[in-house]
Amino acid sequence: MTDQYVLELRDIDAQQGALVGGKAAHLGTLSRIEGVRVPEGFCVTTEAFRQAVVQAPSLDDQLDDLSRVNPDDREAIRTLSAQIRRTIEEIAVPIDLATAINRGLSRFGGDAAYAVRSSATAEDLPTASFAGQQDTYLNVVGPEEILRHVSRCWASLFTERAVTYRQRNGIDHRTVHMAVVVQRMVFPDSSGILFTADPVTGHRKVSTVDAGFGLGEALVSGLVNPDVFKVRDGEVVARTIAAKHLAVHALPSGGTREVAIDAQQQEEPALTDAQAVRLAQLGRRIEAHFGCPQDIEWCLVGDEFRIVQSRPITTLFPVPVDGGGGGDLENRVYVSVGHGQMMTDPMKPLGFSMWQLTAMVPMQEAGGRLFVDVTRRLAAPASRAALLDAMEKGDPLIKDALQTVLDRGDFVPSQPDPVPGNSGGGGAPAPIATDPAVVSGLIERSRASISALEHGIGERNGPALFEYLLQEAFEEHRKVLSDPLSMQAIMAGMEATWWLNDKLLEWLGEKNAADTLTLSAPDNITSEMGLALLDVADVIRPLTEVVAFLQDTRDREADGDDFLDGLPKLPGGTEARDAIEAYLDRYGVRCVGEIDITRPRWRERPAALLPAILDNVRNFAPGAAEQRFEQGRQKARQMEQDVLSRLRALPDGERKAAETQGMIDRVRTFIGYREYPKYGIISRYFLYKQALLREAGRLVRAGVLSTAEDAFYLTFQELHDAVRSNQVDAQLVQQRKEAFRAYHALTPPRVLTSDGEALTGSYRRDDAPAGALIGVPVSAGTVEGRARVVLDIAQADLEAGDILVTPFTDPSWSPLFVGIAGLVTEVGGLMTHGAVIAREYGLPAVVGVDRATHLIQDGQRIRVHGTDGYIEILS
Repeated sequence: MTDQYVLELRDIDAQQGALVGGKAAHLGTLSRIEGVRVPEGFCVTTEAFRQAVVQAPSLDDQLDDLSRVNPDDREAIRTLSAQIRRTIEEIAVPIDLATAINRGLSRFGGDAAYAVRSSATAEDLPTASFAGQQDTYLNVVGPEEILRHVSRCWASLFTERAVTYRQRNGIDHRTVHMAVVVQRMVFPDSSGILFTADPVTGHRKVSTVDAGFGLGEALVSGLVNPDVFKVRDGEVVARTIAAKHLAVHALPSGGTREVAIDAQQQEEPALTDAQAVRLAQLGRRIEAHFGCPQDIEWCLVGDEFRIVQSRPITTLFPVPVDGGGGGDLENRVYVSVGHGQMMTDPMKPLGFSMWQLTAMVPMQEAGGRLFVDVTRRLAAPASRAALLDAMEKGDPLIKDALQTVLDRGDFVPSQPDPVPGNSGGGGAPAPIATDPAVVSGLIERSRASISALEHGIGERNGPALFEYLLQEAFEEHRKVLSDPLSMQAIMAGMEATWWLNDKLLEWLGEKNAADTLTLSAPDNITSEMGLALLDVADVIRPLTEVVAFLQDTRDREADGDDFLDGLPKLPGGTEARDAIEAYLDRYGVRCVGEIDITRPRWRERPAALLPAILDNVRNFAPGAAEQRFEQGRQKARQMEQDVLSRLRALPDGERKAAETQGMIDRVRTFIGYREYPKYGIISRYFLYKQALLREAGRLVRAGVLSTAEDAFYLTFQELHDAVRSNQVDAQLVQQRKEAFRAYHALTPPRVLTSDGEALTGSYRRDDAPAGALIGVPVSAGTVEGRARVVLDIAQADLEAGDILVTPFTDPSWSPLFVGIAGLVTEVGGLMTHGAVIAREYGLPAVVGVDRATHLIQDGQRIRVHGTDGYIEILS
């Protein structure tokens, strides 16, 4: 049975998604897998849908109206989508289509019961499942009712939830079409869902079976809790049997109804263990065919399973491709790079490939994020201890997640430590002197290296540019990163911080004393960046027309990056422009998510700075930068005098005071430099990006790329190849764009195993009040204020005294720190950038607070305990 309107399921293959939609394409493929039974039926194609909607010319105007609606305007979406559904349902099914459907019914039984199910062309995709977005109708009996429900399935393309889902996923409504599956109804004893990977942990070797009596609607609608079976390696490893009071059964005349389950049956399992294992094995066969974990709807009739749907599980975080970091060890353990870099958003291919090429250790990509394989370091006792100690200081949740893996005993088998002397190293480097000239020398060396890079890039293009980057520039990049003196300076500041916190707590009971002792430390490029924007605001504040112009530019949001050209036309505008330009000359290489080279820099998009500039104009008096820096310096000096005086009063006090004085001098000499290497990296990245965009521009002019930004969806090597060959796979670019969009919906784990298990870690503390949110204390003090939950720095609207709550803060967030009273982030540790700058500015801060932006509501009053590491929600 084949025509343009109706296809039998068994005649459909995976390549026909545009004609039959995702669900039907999967069902057709499933019907060809040996051992998999799929109920018989046919598909009413998308061509039938197109022919039908042609009869409703008003639909075009309605779709135009819908395309202009904001995805967050739920009322407008509800009204317009209902209007479109009515329009479609009122369309008369064309006679030739009705005839084709009736022929299909006669093939499988005209008076039989059927399931009528939507199958949209954007449904059951590898990156977006659209589960539950369109409608399914069960136990439909009779040709007229089937035709009516086909129309209802067409209309369900525009349910409120389907419209919202498409808009949030960037899918054009006009590009999506609806096919309809008409399948012989199955009347099961039990039914449910099989996940071939654990949907909660992501573990790829654990199948999860949800099961209930009767039709699956009871589970889908939440009428009953399912029985849950966990199956691994051919056996049930965990089960939960629920009390099932209701089931959904088919009515003889059509439709379904809820029925009560006999009391003696309610707590009986809907499957035996043997059936659960057999179902899991069937799922593995289906998963192997499709090549990815599957979400499978099943029915049990007698002792035989029928499969009524299978789609990719789109919520699992991908597993990195093995990069060999585990040596001969079978299992792998990966640690997130983004959590250490305070940037957990996905990166585009050019971005993550550039970071891989310039990093000091091998990294693997998954889900647009980078991971380091730490398996070998975990396997050997000495390197394991060092790794766990480093993670404890950087992000305690990562350390706990790694410890969870180790506690299982068999996932990472222990291996001997390397034989001493084989590393070729000469042991720990000698400590450096507490000398400010060390820092100034390192900064000068970094500037000289960047100047040489600018000269080297400037005289090259085409393949010669890429060869220069690979053979010289990236080598110099890694050389700068691994400079022993630079590493010693960073460690000197960190070790002095730890020494002061430990010793002053032991000797004086003073918690986190280094937080105050490091206020307004010199040479901190990131804190200077925030204060420098206060100076820019001082120039702009008295210029009334300039302030109004900048406010208008900010409020327009789009097309505002040429505002600098308009400033000289205003009184005082040249002075304002010069102040902003001077700021951009020094800090314009930075931006939010700056480790991704594809992100627009402030120099490229200066309007990104306007919210912070205008907040500073509104919230601060002239001279605030100098005043704040001096206040911090005085506070640190007072703290220094206080602790030294108290130490001298102790037994052996002179020695303790002398050692502490030395450590205070040392921490203030070196702690600011901690931020400079990142600034150097990002300065180099800006030069790389400018050069690569020039090459992308040449490809655009040659007709190879549509836009220069399309180069961002190629890896560095692929862009190199494109420059040499003048060829790019446009389909690959489009696929990468779709994947990147999908990656935003994934939450990257701190730790990921090769089995796909995502581990987040926990704090295991009991020293905080009930209901408090636990995190890492990184900057001392307690503050109470209004929580401002900010997901996008461009949308920040902060008042003095607000507490910033955000997923992460890389250095580009520092200009906001000057105007807030406290900081809460979901990601971070003691020495990450946000923590360092919070201490520099004296802001009470708690980081690493899991799901803080979900648990704290914007506008709530909260209290941040920066010394003890928890947050109380007060209202």
